[in-house]
Amino acid sequence: MNNIYKEGINRNQQLLLPPSLNDYVDEENTVRAIDVYVESMDTYTLGFRTKKTNTTDGQPAFHPKLLLKIYLYGYLNKIRSSRRLETEVNRNVELMWLVQGLNPSYKTISNFRKDNSKALKEVFKEFVLLCKNTDLITGELVAIDGAFIRANASKNQLLTLKNIQADINEIDTKIDSYLTTLDANDKEDERNTEPILLPKTKEKLEAKKQKLQEDLKLLQEMGKTQFNKTDPDSSMMVKPAHSLMAYNAQIAVDSKFKFIVATDISSNGNDAQELHSMALSAKEIIGVDHLTVVADTGYDSAKEIKKCMDDNITPIVPRANKQKAQEDKGKFARDKFTYDNATDSYICPNNETLRRADYSQHKNDKLNYCYTSSSEKCKQCPIRDKCLPDKTAYKRLFRWEHESVIEEHIKMMKTDEAKSIIKQRGSIVEHPFGTIKRMLGWDHYFVRGKDKVSGENALIVFVYNFKRMLNLIGVDLFRKLVFALKCGDTALAKEEIRRCVAR
Repeated sequence: MNNIYKEGINRNQQLLLPPSLNDYVDEENTVRAIDVYVESMDTYTLGFRTKKTNTTDGQPAFHPKLLLKIYLYGYLNKIRSSRRLETEVNRNVELMWLVQGLNPSYKTISNFRKDNSKALKEVFKEFVLLCKNTDLITGELVAIDGAFIRANASKNQLLTLKNIQADINEIDTKIDSYLTTLDANDKEDERNTEPILLPKTKEKLEAKKQKLQEDLKLLQEMGKTQFNKTDPDSSMMVKPAHSLMAYNAQIAVDSKFKFIVATDISSNGNDAQELHSMALSAKEIIGVDHLTVVADTGYDSAKEIKKCMDDNITPIVPRANKQKAQEDKGKFARDKFTYDNATDSYICPNNETLRRADYSQHKNDKLNYCYTSSSEKCKQCPIRDKCLPDKTAYKRLFRWEHESVIEEHIKMMKTDEAKSIIKQRGSIVEHPFGTIKRMLGWDHYFVRGKDKVSGENALIVFVYNFKRMLNLIGVDLFRKLVFALKCGDTALAKEEIRRCVAR
């Protein structure tokens, strides 16, 4: 019975031919792909620096390639803390092989991520170009989406204009109540009535009010309605079930193999201002003359759509129903008024004309022309109650100076081609965020400040693309591709990739 189980080696026995560290890492191990790719980089041209790059004092610095390998391995394996990475470097056989026995401290690892935001964004772009040059990215259709990623900041350190003003009003009420109580007590027998509040209470309330007024002044000087002391660039963002301190992470995903071709972060709690910048970034990185992008209704913005068209980008964005409030009140929606281009006027549901007025409106950086009817006609209109409130004398409509662009966009959105593209959107762009948040565990940022967070965000997206590439073509073919790129001959590697993805 003693021989039915396998026995391990004697830990104290010396081996004549001990296995090398290389024997513990097979040829298909991901670390071999990490090693060959990072070694192929020109980290100086990419902009990587360490604090000892330009000095010769003390010990030699750790090479940026070494630290990038550590982060690439860590983010692929849900290890993002610099302290945990330091621990893994000293006990993880794969990491030991990757770093060749070197062991940088957690501080060195952490500083590398904080100090190289710009270079990390360049690494992401360079990998996108690799995918483009091997025909894994086509640029035929790109889908854009955003997600709230938790910031490294506490809601307890958040100052908001609304809450500060409410707290000041509450303190004023308490102080008034306190003074009223003292005044009443002075008029009564002190043996029968005691003050509800101690004398020091008023001092505490006034000190708290002064602090709130200082916070209020800070917000007013910055021109903001909210400010987080831990990470000033983060914002309170609201989801249906809860709110969180976060950044709005944006990605643009190529439709062919779901590679992310552009990414950025924003402090805005909605996507309405992000369409053009993301689409233009994707167009420039991919290097195409024309780009078609698709996004959901949250990106519907007349100004953003106009900017896209000006830059030879076709936006497929469903229009939001902004007239529902009017329809729910039983009033005519805007689309019930027909614009006549020949006469530059609107025709109302009662077949009356709204003519362009002599004045215009400037609102949200937009020039709007005004079209009005006469109060006499509106007063006699049989369907007036469906058009105007009781106290409004006549109908008035505003038309953006570039409204014709949006009208063409609306017509395009009704085509079968546009409807087909909209159906594809979810399967293209929601998959990467699902992988990033659930499979790889990236639901928050470790660094603080927009500049540093944008660097970590680029690192996260680069790692996603790297993993996507290995899943698609395998470690062995990826290594062949990198060697081919170093030799300047990618034709054979591209043909092998084409056959691999075709299977």
